[in-house]
Amino acid sequence: MTHSSDSTTEARVPWGLVILLGSATALGPMAIDMYLPSLPAIGASLHASAAQTQATVAAFLAGMAIGQLIYGPASDRLGRRGPVLVGAAIYIVASVVCGLATSAPMLIAARFVQALGGCAGAVVARAVVRDRFNHTETARMLSLLTLVMGLAPVLAPLLGGAVLALGGWRANFIVLTAFGIAVGVAAFFRLPETRSAETAAHASTESPLQAYLALFGQRRLVGYALAGCLNGACLFTYISASPELLIKTYGISPQAFGWVFGLNAVGLIGSGQINRLVLRHFTPDEVLAKASLVAVGIAFLMMLAAVSGVGGRWTILPLLFALLASYGFMQGNTMAGALNVDPRRAGSISALMGAASFATGAVAATATGIFHDGTPRPMAVTMFVALIGSALALRILAPRLERTQA
Repeated sequence: MTHSSDSTTEARVPWGLVILLGSATALGPMAIDMYLPSLPAIGASLHASAAQTQATVAAFLAGMAIGQLIYGPASDRLGRRGPVLVGAAIYIVASVVCGLATSAPMLIAARFVQALGGCAGAVVARAVVRDRFNHTETARMLSLLTLVMGLAPVLAPLLGGAVLALGGWRANFIVLTAFGIAVGVAAFFRLPETRSAETAAHASTESPLQAYLALFGQRRLVGYALAGCLNGACLFTYISASPELLIKTYGISPQAFGWVFGLNAVGLIGSGQINRLVLRHFTPDEVLAKASLVAVGIAFLMMLAAVSGVGGRWTILPLLFALLASYGFMQGNTMAGALNVDPRRAGSISALMGAASFATGAVAATATGIFHDGTPRPMAVTMFVALIGSALALRILAPRLERTQA
């Protein structure tokens, strides 16, 4: 592939493809974030305990992690289009079943299946980007996908709250069904097949298990994966802890919660776009080296503020905003670095990175919940530990490459 200049690359952004891939990637986030305001209503309607309503979220995260491990190798072996269309179909049917659920166990099962369908878009979108672009251009494109995908956590809680007020919690699943249909139709007519002949030939020589074992043997890829998923664990920790922290601890109204949640998402999206501009002058590895250290520094300050209580919400929330913004500099660049290690296995790498992110996030969120004490301390300590691990993974397993390799 010929490496084009920065100006040419910037001028030729395929916005149609970006919007399509971003929308496909947003299937999962939409189903999580739009759903959050409905949890109390769902519990009351289905006579479910708090543990059961939380299990509907946990089941979805589990489905997102497991499903990606299936779609990744499938997209290398069978092509990019098929898995997206199958995933969209599963997502649509499961969304309908969610809306018709008559018990908590039925909803939990349907949410798991919904996630199995919804994760296909994210896996394939990253593989398609790597099929079409080089290392640095991949990092830029993934930052653009963050712009489209990032609208989900900004708009989905607000939309979910509005739909809940207008039509009840089941109406949320009607909207998600419609979104799944729109993405599926768009993918059918507009998503090109980008898998290379080399990828197809290589995938036919190994099983999915062999592909994953080969990837685990690549030290640099493991470094990028750990750095990305440990940084991403901060986002999952925040998502799980934020309703309790903002509404109960800090006394922010449920209506204002959506706006605070959205503001933090704007910071995450904005940092992703700044990253795209920074990549005109620095390689992805150079950005990662600096961003990982800055994130550790911010996390340390937030942990100090949480432990000491100095400033209360007026100290914690601005630091939390800055900390979540590090996601925009870390995720696209770690993903681009990992995909560059072994482009022939782009689908499997995308799946491994995505599954690791959800699994690590689930562990971090669970740890925060176990140590919950009504303060921001468990969240702050969890984030600090995760970000130290992220920075160490980069320095030990995936040290910065010279510019010629970017």
